[in-house]
Amino acid sequence: MNKYGAVKTKIDGYTFDSKKEAKRYRELCLLERAGEISDILVHPKYVLQEAFIDIDNNKIRGITYEADFAYIENKSIVVEDVKGMITAMAKLKIKIFKRLYPTYKFRIVK
Repeated sequence: MNKYGAVKTKIDGYTFDSKKEAKRYRELCLLERAGEISDILVHPKYVLQEAFIDIDNNKIRGITYEADFAYIENKSIVVEDVKGMITAMAKLKIKIFKRLYPTYKFRIVK
């Protein structure tokens, strides 16, 4: 259990951070079987900032955002995050993601 009370759950070889996320995965699988969505990706990663070397020759790690799911719906890419609580870091990464990937639809599932 993590600090927010979420329990890790395994389904189909994937480990989800919460039962809520695992439930959403099952829902998306049903929608895919019904033909409403396609091409589900689990835990896709998106680059928010590339790694770089600063002026003092220090290597600065890149910043990535790992969503819970991505899929195609009505010819659009949808990126989805299942959240019980949205942290300040999550809010920041979502803002950067939306700026860098403006053609993707972003959804938070509560």
